[in-house]
Amino acid sequence: KDVHSNRIVGYAIDSRMKARLAVKALEMAVAHRGNPTDVIVHSDRGSQFRSRRFVKALKRHGLRGSMGRVGACGDNAAMESFFSLLQKNVLDRHPWGTRHELRLAIVRWIEGIYHRKRRQRRLGRLTPVEFET
Repeated sequence: KDVHSNRIVGYAIDSRMKARLAVKALEMAVAHRGNPTDVIVHSDRGSQFRSRRFVKALKRHGLRGSMGRVGACGDNAAMESFFSLLQKNVLDRHPWGTRHELRLAIVRWIEGIYHRKRRQRRLGRLTPVEFET
């Protein structure tokens, strides 16, 4: 999540929360932002974010990693808020038959609703796309 515009710039879905999943989301974010510079990538202390694979991906793109202290729940408040919205608006709507169906629903919600229709108070009642343009 780009905390300046609240836009979700990288995401991935898989059956397991492994380093390759975090790297895939990071690669998507870098591609969306066109190889950004002076960027800090904040994460929780999950093993996938401490893995060699993820740390190498950060270095490869010239990004700086940041992790909160143990028990510092406020560090990830922005993402926890987003995940709560995702849970309420997509995941809990009905049982999903396949991971593919769920992935399509998540992408549709992020790209179609969250980015383009959901106005956000912190952005002056603009959507993330409107705020960026």
